Amino acid sequence: MLKVSVLYPSSDGSTFDMDYYQQKHKPLVLEVLGCERFEIDKGVDGPYMAVGHLFFESMEKMQAGMAGPRAGEAMADVANFTNVQPAMQVSEIVE
Repeated sequence: MLKVSVLYPSSDGSTFDMDYYQQKHKPLVLEVLGCERFEIDKGVDGPYMAVGHLFFESMEKMQAGMAGPRAGEAMADVANFTNVQPAMQVSEIVE
């Protein structure tokens, strides 16, 4: 199982619309990338306003989703809920 974490850094002037992220972006990502599930962390203290965790059954499924014909829709939607450039981390779940 792979986890793709999308981290949204907090800084002066940064914005993040959690309602939009939960109600619009999450369903879009689930549909177009084909991930198994999508979990959301809301930052309380630390360098990130939010972190989205996308889970994929395998590297092949993740690569297929990220290269899919509608993957660009998910990327373009980021501007609808935040003004920051997210960072990404791909991890293999070992436990």
